[in-house]
Amino acid sequence: MDLILLAKAVVLGVVEGLTEFLPISSTGHLILVGDLLNFNDERGKAFEVIIQFGAILAVCWEFREKLWKVASTARTSATSRRFILNLLIASIPAMGLAFIFGKHIKVVLFAPIPVASAFIVGALIIFWAERRQAKLVHSGKSYIQSVDDLTPLDALKVGLAQCAALIPGTSRSGATIIGGMLFGLPRAVATEFSFFLAIPVIGGATVYELLKLWKNPVPLSGDFVWAIVIGFIAAFISAFICVRWLIHYVAGHNFIPFAWYRIVFGVLVLLSACSGLVAWSH
Repeated sequence: MDLILLAKAVVLGVVEGLTEFLPISSTGHLILVGDLLNFNDERGKAFEVIIQFGAILAVCWEFREKLWKVASTARTSATSRRFILNLLIASIPAMGLAFIFGKHIKVVLFAPIPVASAFIVGALIIFWAERRQAKLVHSGKSYIQSVDDLTPLDALKVGLAQCAALIPGTSRSGATIIGGMLFGLPRAVATEFSFFLAIPVIGGATVYELLKLWKNPVPLSGDFVWAIVIGFIAAFISAFICVRWLIHYVAGHNFIPFAWYRIVFGVLVLLSACSGLVAWSH
């Protein structure tokens, strides 16, 4: 058994789980870490697609009571039906653009330097959103106290903000959370809605990529199958821990530390590339 391959699988699984729901871009981290580990070939891309589903299962498990309530009362509860409708509305813009432009984006932007640049720009937007959020809290004008209070228009605004996540390094969760905050949603509500929105968006993207792999299969050795299994488990466990932590974190903290992290991380990547310290791929 290839222990080095399994170690890479654990690292990438943990990276996926810890970064998928934080505003720091899981795709960006996977591109960078995969590049460092020389794990960015066709097999590596297939691996990343599959372990994403582990992170989604972690969200489904954490919010299983809410999801079951919505599913079981959809026929009788207007609130449950609106919740489902909001998820559909918020999912459509990014999924539609990804279907149309996904191939072109991967060719042009799925590389360390564009990712590092997006990290820094995203940080500046977080600073802006937190300043606006502070004014919102001070004014006390928000009518939204939970995800059940969101209107279809609120969902559409978040869905449009999510389109920015098509740029690797931006962060899907960051785009939805920070976008929601810019449109007036409280931080905790925007974060929780981002969790739920990940289920159809990332779940749908995973199924789509798996269908492509089914039509154009990538040769997988026995060791690589084990790597997928271990990476999937690592992604599930680390994502579950991260989701629980983030729920408590947003109750009393802002996202400014993540903005500084994005800046430091992005600058380090750019400096390492300019100095030749790391031979990033392009």
